[in-house]
Amino acid sequence: MSYIEDSLSDGERVDALFQLHWFAKVPMIIWIILAIPTVGITLLLALYEYLKLRSIEQGVTNKRVILKTGFISRHTEEMKLNSIETVEIRQGVMGRMFGFGTIEVTGRGISDVVFKGVDDPMGVKRRIESVSNPIA
Repeated sequence: MSYIEDSLSDGERVDALFQLHWFAKVPMIIWIILAIPTVGITLLLALYEYLKLRSIEQGVTNKRVILKTGFISRHTEEMKLNSIETVEIRQGVMGRMFGFGTIEVTGRGISDVVFKGVDDPMGVKRRIESVSNPIA
């Protein structure tokens, strides 16, 4: 069971889980390719990248926005939906061409939840805003 599903409170449900774009796997692929000339030494780095990517969970429930990272230790960032002030998209040229970007959810005070390398950032922004500001 994923962290997000495991941490749900009473009456809370998962609205959406956000996937990483395939472009986030490029460093892992490079380490695998470099394993040929380095006689497999870089496979450890590829394994590390793989575990790092597999441990990232990002999503939104009907109460919170959640980001979890870490495969041995765990680091979570959560923000209640009623605390959200802005949802911003950052996309470079490569992100615009290939359809990935960074979503920064800013809340009251100094708290931020940042989803990096997310697939379809405009869709993620719409999903967060639709849950945090439902039409009455």
